[in-house]
Amino acid sequence: MIFIDEFPAYAPSSSTDINIGVLMSLSPFHLAIPVYDLAAARSFYGEVFGLEEGRSSAQWVDFNFYGHQLVIHSHPKTASQVEVHSNPVDGHDVPVPHFGVILGWEEWEALAERLKSFGIEFVIEPYIRFKGQVGEQATMFLFDPCGNALEFKAFKDMSQVFAK
Repeated sequence: MIFIDEFPAYAPSSSTDINIGVLMSLSPFHLAIPVYDLAAARSFYGEVFGLEEGRSSAQWVDFNFYGHQLVIHSHPKTASQVEVHSNPVDGHDVPVPHFGVILGWEEWEALAERLKSFGIEFVIEPYIRFKGQVGEQATMFLFDPCGNALEFKAFKDMSQVFAK
């Protein structure tokens, strides 16, 4: 079992940012994604996001993705990178597939500002869903340079991540 405090750079800023009973005991996930421009993707995840790089080869690079292992693999364009598929959600076209992470509220705000400072073009600009309701959350969507869709979220109350 891995604990968030073992990844201090990604630890929440206060105990109110997380549901201690659930999130402190999550195991890190491993996700490998295709990138057709390894250098551009490496720069995006390393410089734009500021992710720590792990092992690498001429064909792949490991990153510490907020305490999880993200691996970018050199690969020709995939169908989802050539043609964007989406589903309508709250009046937005949400790209499918996508991946991301749930951050603390302040971390999400800082990431949104960081991405804006790098001139990142958002698919869905940072905004608040369900404002003042159960499950209030901040969200934003963007593509990496190779067309992989990412979503970053934060919840006002982390105990409501799965609220209906």
